[in-house]
Amino acid sequence: MADTFAGFPVDTRTGLMTLRNLIFSTARETPEVGRIEETLKWGQPAYLTPDSRSGTTIRLGVPKTGGYALYVHCQTTLIPDFRSLFADEFTFDGNRAILFQTGQPLPTEPLRLFIRNALTYHLK
Repeated sequence: MADTFAGFPVDTRTGLMTLRNLIFSTARETPEVGRIEETLKWGQPAYLTPDSRSGTTIRLGVPKTGGYALYVHCQTTLIPDFRSLFADEFTFDGNRAILFQTGQPLPTEPLRLFIRNALTYHLK
């Protein structure tokens, strides 16, 4: 996985690593999630809950528009639900991603809520 992150543009790598760390720390704080598996899907780092099967896959990547993104399955309600709470704080790509610009601080607590909801999506 280190090679994958090393292949990202230098200016986006820090943000992607911050999101990665946030995924793992949120999972540790959410007992029903269990073990997180880090793998590649479509060439992007992906995070799954293989033992508990509690969540939907979260992916990290670099969109064509620049910056970096946190992706979830577009048929979930995660993005629409999150948009209804934080429409002014985040930029979205349809129902599939939250977009970030390099050099901008990440609003950690709202993102922790989003990640927790993704990691427990199938428990609802």
